[in-house]
Amino acid sequence: MENLPDHPHPHAHLRASDTDRDQVVDVLRDALMSGRLSQDEHAERLEQTLQAKTLGELEPITRDLVVPGQAPHPAVPVPAASNGPVPIEEPVNPNDSFDTMVAIFGGGERKGRWRVKRRTNAFAVFGGHDLDMTDAVFEGREVTIWAFAVFGGIDITVPEGVTVRNEGVGIFGGFGARGSDDPHPDAPVVVVKGVALFGGVGGQSSAKRHGKKAKGRGHLSH
Repeated sequence: MENLPDHPHPHAHLRASDTDRDQVVDVLRDALMSGRLSQDEHAERLEQTLQAKTLGELEPITRDLVVPGQAPHPAVPVPAASNGPVPIEEPVNPNDSFDTMVAIFGGGERKGRWRVKRRTNAFAVFGGHDLDMTDAVFEGREVTIWAFAVFGGIDITVPEGVTVRNEGVGIFGGFGARGSDDPHPDAPVVVVKGVALFGGVGGQSSAKRHGKKAKGRGHLSH
């Protein structure tokens, strides 16, 4: 990306939160859809956004676009109950609870006993990701998956009882994942955001994936 004129940011030294990054991602998505950014420019700036640690690193990314109102106040974590059907373990520092997965002309997989971060960035370019959360531990009552599929696919499987909320966009592609038909009030919520460009983002509950009732903690009727 071409370097833009440097202007001091009043809060440049403060750590960027997930909310700050999400605001920039929304601006970049709108710029891509309106034609103000090419696909290459969008991909480059998106990578910079997801790697940004401070507000000072975020500010130049949208300086020549519409700058979102960024509030440098970290979100206050909400204590999670531990008696739900799906294990939730709050991280010590919520701002460090993020993960990035990249599949370019290849594939990636997460399954078994892994930790679902509060935010997971999944990129699939001419490749695919399989995120199976059936036996995973969630680091928040609500977690967000930013899924970007370009001529690729991302498949998401959630445990029984987990609600999935789709907030992504499909451009010459499909975007939609389904959660449990019987959501549990104490189970996590998975928010899926992002873009499917000539690709697909989808998924289902573990019971639908395996064609039967999930066993163990995923089974809501004991």
